[in-house]
Amino acid sequence: MNVSIHPSWQSQLQSEFQQPYFNSLVQFVRDEYSSTTCYPKANMIFAAFDHSNFEGTKVVIIGQDPYHGPDQANGLCFSVKDGIRHPPSLINIFKEIETDIGKPYPKSGNLEEWADQGVLLLNATLTVRAHSAGSHQNKGWEVFTDAVIRKLSVEKEGLVFLLWGGFAKKKIALIDASKHHILTSGHPSPLSANRGLWFGNKHFSKSNELLKKMGKEPINW
Repeated sequence: MNVSIHPSWQSQLQSEFQQPYFNSLVQFVRDEYSSTTCYPKANMIFAAFDHSNFEGTKVVIIGQDPYHGPDQANGLCFSVKDGIRHPPSLINIFKEIETDIGKPYPKSGNLEEWADQGVLLLNATLTVRAHSAGSHQNKGWEVFTDAVIRKLSVEKEGLVFLLWGGFAKKKIALIDASKHHILTSGHPSPLSANRGLWFGNKHFSKSNELLKKMGKEPINW
């Protein structure tokens, strides 16, 4: 695995890349990708950073693990490649957008358009072994992505963090709530959504209202 990341992030995270844990992580990922099938493709591991550069990031959505089925993961949390069947959580995200802002349910589950507008779609763990959810957890990725969240919190102002579910809500401890906006709700997975913890959170309209109040361009969800 070569750490090929957008230059704006390279300069911000250079100290992380030099840490012993990151060297161990790189070796682990290289070994996994060379010995078994892993997702996303190696050139998409840092896709979230390539689409949403450090300066342009306005909204942060935190996921947990990449999808582990064939051709699903594209390096952006909750997103799948064009033409791939939408996973249950993504279906519920699109349903909430439909009722919240009236945008019709889309054909593609590829969220690159969001990312290109400054939505950092960050999974806590950036790689996974095929058909084995959570297989690359606790290998160093979470240390790295926590550092990313802290860096954003310290260096930027007025970000909108969307934290869905218990795992994402734990990241509140890394964010300075006095200078950023934090919106929380249940997870969009059916288990949570069907218990009334997801639908009606209006996070998409609320995010855009916050952005507009700060003089920033709203997101075309």
